[in-house]
Amino acid sequence: MLRACRLLVFCALASIGFSVSAHSADLGDDSAKAASTWPTTYLDLRTNYATLPANTLSIGFSNPSLSSVLAALQSLQTLTNSPALPARSLPSSRSLGVDVPLTVDLDQLSLYGGFSGTTSQAGQSDWSAFMVTSWNVGFQADLYKQNGGSIPTITLQSTFTRAVPDSPLATSSLNTVVESSYALNTDETKGLLAGVQYTMVAIDSSLAAISPNIIGYVGGYYQWDNNWKVTGRAGVQSFGGAQLLSLTPFPAFTQPIVRFDLDRMDDNDNRLFGVTAEIAWTPKPAYELTIRTPLYLVRH
Repeated sequence: MLRACRLLVFCALASIGFSVSAHSADLGDDSAKAASTWPTTYLDLRTNYATLPANTLSIGFSNPSLSSVLAALQSLQTLTNSPALPARSLPSSRSLGVDVPLTVDLDQLSLYGGFSGTTSQAGQSDWSAFMVTSWNVGFQADLYKQNGGSIPTITLQSTFTRAVPDSPLATSSLNTVVESSYALNTDETKGLLAGVQYTMVAIDSSLAAISPNIIGYVGGYYQWDNNWKVTGRAGVQSFGGAQLLSLTPFPAFTQPIVRFDLDRMDDNDNRLFGVTAEIAWTPKPAYELTIRTPLYLVRH
């Protein structure tokens, strides 16, 4: 996994460097030409609130979901190190976080990298101080475009996330999503979705292990003439369970998961605002709400 993660980081950074070099070569002294040549670039600011039931790890659909798991592990480490009473289980928890990936949209390829900051509260304890909990780098690529044909668009997304600061429960994760999108009209304003997500999480301690998480789902989307777009996904999350230090193992489960997105787009399909709601049964429900407010540096 570590070799794969290093390869992902290297490829993403190399792609960014090649893209910047290619665009820089076309830039002249004319600032208008520079603005038109540089690709769409923005901070994809995401603010999220998540809840986890007791004795549960739910990775869910997205990187914000994984951030809530990292916050729960940090709370677990604090409880385990308590001299008063070593924890034997993970209490229910809540987390409030911010994800700040810098994103560059190229032709059929998006590259991104950034960090996540989180504050969390577990059991009866107070909210923790807000701190950076992880950094991530990744890409999203259209492997095939439908373009009015009968074969759907195939998209590949892969994200490497590393928890910080380093600790006995520090994690490295690789999240990969393959999704097909079949447009039902030539404007591609309505269509069907199907995909699978595979997440590997490695813990630095040999005394702990988290099994892979797999999600299979179907869904659809519809975009109105005023550029509001709604997307729904429903599927099944299968988690292989986890063993963390001396705690009772977290059992494996296979349960439903749903996600709804409401986005405000511009005429060029750039996101201006978005809200995402996710419910994952573990088997008790875990909730997450994410608000997306992109900050554009360059927009086409």
